[in-house]
Formats: sequence, C-alpha cells, structure tokens
Amino acid sequence: MERELPRFVIPKPLTSGKTAYYWTLPSYYRKLGCTLHRDHQCALGTDYEAACGPAGKAATLNGLFDEWDRRRLGEAAPAAAEQLAPYGTVDWLFRSYRASLDWKERVSDRTAPDHERTMALVANVVDKKGKRIGERPVRGITPAAADKLYAIIRDTPVRKGKTQRPRTALKAVVTCRHAWRVVRRLHPEVFDPKVPNPWEGVATSDWVKAVKPAATRDQVYAFAWGAVSMGHFDAAAAAVICFEWLQRPENVLAGYVRWGDYRGPQAPNAIRIEHHKTGEMVLHPLEETIGNDRVLFYSEAEEILSHVPQLGLGIVMRDRKAGSEKWDPMSMARLVRSLRTIDGVPANFTLDACRHGGMTELEEAELTDGQGRALSAHKSKAYDGYAKRTAKRALAATRKRYAHRLMQHDDAPAETASHSEMPAKALKNNAGKK
Repeated sequence: MERELPRFVIPKPLTSGKTAYYWTLPSYYRKLGCTLHRDHQCALGTDYEAACGPAGKAATLNGLFDEWDRRRLGEAAPAAAEQLAPYGTVDWLFRSYRASLDWKERVSDRTAPDHERTMALVANVVDKKGKRIGERPVRGITPAAADKLYAIIRDTPVRKGKTQRPRTALKAVVTCRHAWRVVRRLHPEVFDPKVPNPWEGVATSDWVKAVKPAATRDQVYAFAWGAVSMGHFDAAAAAVICFEWLQRPENVLAGYVRWGDYRGPQAPNAIRIEHHKTGEMVLHPLEETIGNDRVLFYSEAEEILSHVPQLGLGIVMRDRKAGSEKWDPMSMARLVRSLRTIDGVPANFTLDACRHGGMTELEEAELTDGQGRALSAHKSKAYDGYAKRTAKRALAATRKRYAHRLMQHDDAPAETASHSEMPAKALKNNAGKK
C-alpha cells in the first residue's frame, strides 16, 4: 500500500531500493514570485517520517508556502504568537492593523515585510517580569511605557561595533503610532479614552542618514563590459538600465522592464520605463534625427543590450535548467559583489549605486527641476501644478544630459579611450576573469 504524500512532494526510487522524497514547488507559483524552492533545502531525504510525517520537513515547507500564498492574496498572515493573542492585547492590535483596510491600501508588498519585522521587534521585547510586550493589554502601554520601549530598542543594537540603533527605534515609534491610530478608530472600546495615543510625542534621537554611494559612468560601463565578457549579460543589463534610465533595481529584477518596452512598435525610438513606486511612466528617447544626422543618445547602453539573450518577457532574466525566471534581489546582489574584482569597479558598487549615479549625472548636467523629474519620474507636490512630464520635456532633458556627456569627453586627456574603443578595451582587460 502506497503511503500518502504531503502536497508538492514527489517520490523518486533509488537503486538501493529506498525512496527519496523531494518538495517541488509548481512552476505556476515560481512565476508568481515564490522563492521557497531557492531559500530552503527541498531534498527531504529517505526517512518517510522525517520527510513526510505530521511534523516533517514537507509540513514545514507547506506551512511557509501557505503563509506566502495568504500574503499574496492580501490576507493577514499573523505570527504564531498573534494567532492565539487574546482580544485587546498588543499582539491582537498588530494583527488587527494588518487585517485593516488601511494596511491593504497604504502598505505595499515591497514595504510590508519591513513593517512586520518592526512590529515583531516591539511585540517581542521582554519586560522585567519576563513577559512579552505583545502579551500586555493595549491599555497597559502608557506614554511612559512607550518612551521606555523606544529607549530599549534604541540601546540594544544587534550589529557588532554599534552602541545604538536610532533609526530602527524611530521606525518602531512611527509604525506603532500609526497602528494605534488605525485600530483605535476601529475598536475604540479597547482603548482608554483618557489616554491619548502613547506613541505621540515620543522624543527620538537624531541620527545621520548614511550617504548612498553613486557609481560613475566609467564604473558602470567597466562593470557592464566586464560582466559581458564573463557571460553575465543579465547583471550588465541591470546596471546599465539602473544608471541610464533611472529604474529602481527591484523593478528591473521583477521583470518590469520588458523587451516590448525597448524600441517597441508604439515607440520605436524610445524605451518605456514604468516606475511602480510612483506609478509614473517615462518614455526615454533613444535617438533624434537632425537634418540627415542620426544622433544615438545611448549608443553604448544599446550595445550592451545587444549582447543580452531574450530569455522571456523581461530584459533581465535568469537562465535556469527548468527555464528562465526572474532574479531575486539577494541572489543578484551576491552576483554583483562577486564581480567587483573587475578593473575599475569599486568595493561599494551596487545596482542601487548605479541608479544614484544616474541621478547624480542629471544634477551635474544642470537640468532644471522639471527636466530632471521628467526623466526620473520623481514627484513634487509643490511643482505638480506647473510642470508636465511630456515627451517634449523628456527629449529636451535627454539632449542636455547627452551634451553634458559629450563635453566631459571633449575635456578628457588625449590618452583617454574614445567611446568606440571602450567596449573592446574593457572586453580585452576583463576577458577570462572569473
């Protein structure tokens, strides 16, 4: 009699007579963005109970999948402590906040995990009696208690060499303040009407925001041509797209920049960049004809893209044995770090640095505020009533940026390689590097 197998488990007979069990995530869910098959060991072994029993490895993986699927469908996926949280406790409050319309409408999939980690951090603080804050009643969190919680989180860093974490503590205050406000409106009977939101007015420490590195044009193309020479066309394309067309790395890796957006039928002389954070779409002109002269604004970037194989709809895709798939940010970050040995690439080079480098170049080209936002799709409420992001404005901005680049090239020393020489030189210098 065949034993019953958990969901997604496939048995494979071995020559030794034993059976090996594997947890195999269907390709349907892989395409939707589930990465459990990459993040966990899917070979379950040959012991049936350890692999497929009620408390086996498959049960754990299926539980993680169910949690991911609930989140994908917009349902709350509370932590184990919150599932049994008594009504009116801090755990219950956080669970109610995640189930609210405010959470569904205002918290994006991109930022939700960070908010959840912050709430878990607060709920898991242990008081002097050894009791979790999450188990306390909401009414027990007074303004004085909120001040103490802020100080505890700020003064208990987890990174070596750090004495405080003011930014994390500030995030805790902001997240809790909003969660209290949302749930109090929905369940006013739980809260003390005489006590205001305890997180309002918490005095927070000043902290200096770290300056993000900005990659230069030379660094971006040294990286891109080096990556091409090593066969990492996807990493090269990602760096160039982030720098030249100012797309956010997570959008590039999520497949939002598609081959159909690049010189597509509707815009054969442009590339379409949709910014999912702001909801803005920008058509970046790729060329212009003046008289009988054709000017290519991004000739080197397009040469990089000409090396990239079309593995799917997205320009930046990962080639796998089971077929092409989207890159997850962590895996691409590891690949980029491994390619920092390329000549001319600094130790702090990242895809985010590429985008910041492109933004820096806009400033160096002395674009107007409206022209810069026409290319980057940044929003400014104070300017919305005056500036419109039109194709004409984007073309004027691209001309100015291109002229700035040409002027820099003309001012370079004579021994500097020309644009036409750079690709071949970079390929020669980096050929064979692993």
